[in-house]
Amino acid sequence: GLQAMGIEYSVAEGQQLPMLNSVWVPEGIDDSGVRSQLLREYGIEIGGGLGPMKGKTWRIGLMGEASTARNVLLFLAALECCLLDQGVGLDSGAGVAAANAVYRNGE
Repeated sequence: GLQAMGIEYSVAEGQQLPMLNSVWVPEGIDDSGVRSQLLREYGIEIGGGLGPMKGKTWRIGLMGEASTARNVLLFLAALECCLLDQGVGLDSGAGVAAANAVYRNGE
């Protein structure tokens, strides 16, 4: 879902952890503004980058309740709204549609 929204992983394929996604903050996006809006408006908390990655990456956890299809889809929709609010041009619904395709195909 994230890649369908134009968000790229900050870790090479094959080195990623299924329970934690580290992704690059899209260029021109206010890192803390998106994280604050997600928490304030949707009750969703994601981590910011640490050390030299501060302001450059987001850490998105997929453990427990956060890993249910319902919450993954909610997160993708909420993140899309936050990015659209900051003027990012993306295909509305692309992230949720991509995730739904994965769930339907059992991947």
